Amino acid sequence: MNPVDPCQYLKQMSYPGRGILFGVTPDGSTGIIAYFIMGRSENSRNRIFVPDGRGLRTEAYDPEKLIDPSLIIYSPVRVLGETTIVTNGDQTDTIATYLERGLTFEDALATRTFEPDAPSYTPRISGVFQRFQGTGAYRLSILKTKEGDPAVCDRQFFSYEPAIPGAGHMIHTYSGAEDPLPSFDGAPVPILIEDAYADADYAADAIWRCLDSQNKVSLFLRAIDLKSGEGTSKIINLHSA
Repeated sequence: MNPVDPCQYLKQMSYPGRGILFGVTPDGSTGIIAYFIMGRSENSRNRIFVPDGRGLRTEAYDPEKLIDPSLIIYSPVRVLGETTIVTNGDQTDTIATYLERGLTFEDALATRTFEPDAPSYTPRISGVFQRFQGTGAYRLSILKTKEGDPAVCDRQFFSYEPAIPGAGHMIHTYSGAEDPLPSFDGAPVPILIEDAYADADYAADAIWRCLDSQNKVSLFLRAIDLKSGEGTSKIINLHSA
């Protein structure tokens, strides 16, 4: 698949679910990290992103309407030094624990599987973005059923080291809005990153506008200066947009 504009790609999808986007601007100066969530049920849509140190957590917008927090309340982003962890569930904490112990991204995810939300069995998508000597590198993973069989977990890992300026990759949980929801299939989507994405406000607004208006819930975007390590974050929530 040839690289595509991420916004044009997302405009064509009514329900990609939750998604991770990593990339580097064309001049090689800025790493881009984004995570978005969508929802169809009242419980899924009753969420907002809130800052948590240098990371991020989800909260119920209206605590009285929270039905089941098990798969919707978690920390999707955690920062460990020069490494940023992004996932669609509590495997964020698993990855952080393993990395702090000197183990690997792959070691951590070997202990996890897809979500237990039959019949969709939502994939667990995860990524780590690392800054090193003024450059960026990243890895992405998806844990899903093998052709819908919950007895088998298909563990896929993708490495992009170093990241290529002007390019990136995106992975998301679903490939359509059918019932049950079909899992994302294939390798992460290669995307184009434009210079303007170095501005976190611009990048976040651009991606947010392209998400389906009936299903989008929240978006987080961080632009990291790959030389200094300094970053700027932007959060957009449906309930406060």
